[in-house]
Amino acid sequence: MRFGPILVKDACGSVLAHSVALSKGRLRKGHVLGIADLASLKDAGHAEVIVARLDSGDVDENAAADVLADALMADANGLRRTNAFTGRVNLIADGPGVAVLNVAALEAANAVDPMITIATVPPMLQMAEGGMVATIKIIAYAVGQAALEQAADAARGAIRVAQPVLKDATLIITEIPGGAGDKGRVAIENRLTALGVALNSVQMVPHRTDALSAAIAASNSPLVLILTGSATSDIKDVGPLALAQAGGHIERFGMPVDPGNLLFLGHKGSQIVIGLPGCARAPALNGADWVLSRVVCGIDVTARDIAAMGVGGLLKEIPTRPQPRNRPPK
Repeated sequence: MRFGPILVKDACGSVLAHSVALSKGRLRKGHVLGIADLASLKDAGHAEVIVARLDSGDVDENAAADVLADALMADANGLRRTNAFTGRVNLIADGPGVAVLNVAALEAANAVDPMITIATVPPMLQMAEGGMVATIKIIAYAVGQAALEQAADAARGAIRVAQPVLKDATLIITEIPGGAGDKGRVAIENRLTALGVALNSVQMVPHRTDALSAAIAASNSPLVLILTGSATSDIKDVGPLALAQAGGHIERFGMPVDPGNLLFLGHKGSQIVIGLPGCARAPALNGADWVLSRVVCGIDVTARDIAAMGVGGLLKEIPTRPQPRNRPPK
């Protein structure tokens, strides 16, 4: 592509790089100049204009954005796309889910040519229907065919939205004298609703291992959420021990995400069991949201996955934290 000033008489078929005022109205940037436009430019006193001229082997910005968008969405579920406009296509979540990105592939595509760009949300971000997952932007008015093909090959199938596969859940809340009661039920139900999951049972039981174990054993939902009236302080505390006594096992106790440290994740047969941290009683983002959204969308979460959440896991400070991380100077 050639870019720069050119005499108006030679500009037919070129792409106008900057808006230009006419005697009546104006020509907008990106407009492909025709013979009538050249006459209007001359009438307005313009001898030359700044344009982009495509060479053989160049692909115009909208066609290039289309090619890249189609490559990114190859074999992808949970995405829809906008029409190309000024070299841009947006990829939109077609429903709730989790953004699954091939980071290495996207980095490789972005390294091909600075004029070819793909910007995305962070990996594993929970998406709502209509949320923008990625935007493709061809910065120049055209890019070379070879570079476009290389970028498209690198990015093929690199973005999808994993959609919910679990449809219902059970919430078990343990009570202690003077405890929070069922506070947090609404916040947890709202989290599930946002993921298309029905809360089909809420049980209140005493904060005792035997009572909680019996409730876990009796649950038949594919997802069991436990919110204890007292914080889970050890893998042999009431929550994890009750899961073990019900025939389950613990995958991971504790997570390097704050707020959300006191989460535990386990299984009982095919059921997934999440012991929620106390901060899940509030709607603010916490580590449990990262685990819950992945589990609901059928993404396997291992102890190693949770350990990896520490990088980027320092979330918003809780103003009421008894021991704030950053004490103001006296």
